[in-house]
Amino acid sequence: MRIRFHDQALLRQSLTHRSYNNEHPEAGLQDNERLEYLGDAVLELIAAEHLFHTYQTSDEGELTRLRASVVNTKSLARLASRFSLGDYLLLGKGAHKTGARSLQSILANTFEAVIGAIFLDQGYRAAYRLFSRSLIDVQAWPDDNYKGRLQEVTQERFLATPQYEIVATSGPGHRRDYVSEVIFKGQVHGTGRGKTKRAAEQLAAREALESLGELQQPARTADDQVLEAVAARERG
Repeated sequence: MRIRFHDQALLRQSLTHRSYNNEHPEAGLQDNERLEYLGDAVLELIAAEHLFHTYQTSDEGELTRLRASVVNTKSLARLASRFSLGDYLLLGKGAHKTGARSLQSILANTFEAVIGAIFLDQGYRAAYRLFSRSLIDVQAWPDDNYKGRLQEVTQERFLATPQYEIVATSGPGHRRDYVSEVIFKGQVHGTGRGKTKRAAEQLAAREALESLGELQQPARTADDQVLEAVAARERG
């Protein structure tokens, strides 16, 4: 999605770090901290509305956890990187030399500032469209939020909502194990075992994501190759 600002000064402000102003007071630019403050509040509302409409079977607690996962520093920094915001950020020489352009905290703050600028320039709906469409990319979700990622994938690909069932429990009350299955389109797509119901559901969602090809396999290391070679010799 392309955004064309009516007020270019807002865009410049959203991309101006305070370290630049400290070194270039003659430029007369405002830094992006006030826009960052505004954008943080706007993102909270956008995320809440997006999740409210997307996860219609989730309760308040689950929605709160999901919102925290999509507006945290790691997720916002990933989105900032997707838009290459670091390349356009005005930094002081000292901050630039220390690698501030690629710091997650600065990237996340810049993304918030840009959202704040879009809100002022074009309104809530423009900011909503930009952020909510970005969330369709499951890579924006933290790696351990498998339930959230699976729900995004199944709704986008199958127009279906996954359901979780605890199908078995074992062990004494203080050391209980749970087995969960995740079901959508009338079939079981993943099974997980955990010490809590939530952990079991997360692992079931992970297995389903793997079966759908939505999780990248880790790269094979040199150690992996050596172990595979040893195992092959032992089998031979």
